[in-house]
Amino acid sequence: MNEWIEELSDLSAAGEPAVLVTVAGIRGSAPREIGAKMIVTASETIGTIGGGQLEYQSTRVAAGMLSEDRLALRSFPLGSSMGQCCGGVVEILFEPVAGGLPAWLRDLAALHGQREPAVIATRISQSSPGKCVVTADRVFGVDEADADDALIAAARATLEDGTAAWRKVQELFEPVVMSDFNIAVFGAGHVGAAVVNTLSGLDCNIRWVDSRRNIFRALPANVRAIETPEPVLEVAALPPDSYYLVMTHSHALDFDICDRILRRGDARYCGLIGSVSKRRRFEKRYRQQGVPQAVIDTLVCPIGVDGISGKKPAEIAVAAAAELLRIQERKVNSAAEYPDNVHPIGH
Repeated sequence: MNEWIEELSDLSAAGEPAVLVTVAGIRGSAPREIGAKMIVTASETIGTIGGGQLEYQSTRVAAGMLSEDRLALRSFPLGSSMGQCCGGVVEILFEPVAGGLPAWLRDLAALHGQREPAVIATRISQSSPGKCVVTADRVFGVDEADADDALIAAARATLEDGTAAWRKVQELFEPVVMSDFNIAVFGAGHVGAAVVNTLSGLDCNIRWVDSRRNIFRALPANVRAIETPEPVLEVAALPPDSYYLVMTHSHALDFDICDRILRRGDARYCGLIGSVSKRRRFEKRYRQQGVPQAVIDTLVCPIGVDGISGKKPAEIAVAAAAELLRIQERKVNSAAEYPDNVHPIGH
């Protein structure tokens, strides 16, 4: 997730020294992936690079660099000396950010706000460090004349291929793109609120829809609240391959929303809160309206992973989030195994 962009921008704009801490390399087993970040200031840490001794030691190093102006790369073996048993080696990049908002961060924040995909390209070098933000047709943070052509080309290849953050010796490439994990939650009651609270911690985009006035309160950054007298019409606002969770205060409204979702025919998931008997009633009515059985079968009701039967809002939220995350993981793994939308029969 990319909340660190706004957090670091706010700190820099306020003139508060900070160190951006990034997982820049992994050998063997490690608690987080390349590109994982946290921010260290004199009074707090924001985000996580995996916890435990790795994070503790990295925080200490970063705190000691708050007054410096040069980056540093350090290796941490995750063995007995660190009190950890992963057995791998993690390389951590420490980048002090002080003296105002750096050009690369200012431009990255603007691009991210405009939802424009970009890649942060960093040259990890004590003698000639460099950092810029690269899009498909522009370079930010450095003058065009000073841009490293090879670095820019590698960044654009990363953007085009859709690869995750990666490292090439002294060069680190980190894509900053909006998540394609799009979720619509219909209903802002107790269960809906619990579901959104749980899902918002994932790297996803959530549209939260309800017809009741003034029902929404404080919202996480990746949640957009939609208060509308016609929630059904919001089904059309989601892109193809989206996830839908339907849990409004009205069975009739649930039925109409699910009907619209099923007739779209491009949902990754359509989940309806309720019992088996509710599902049967809905199925019967859909058949009467001519909805094909194969389409009806895609409706998931009850929702949630098997083995979690609790009915408290928090329990339903965990079960539903786990179900969506499992489906999304399958999608991501399938895309990695069969790129360019080329899939064998049966996938």
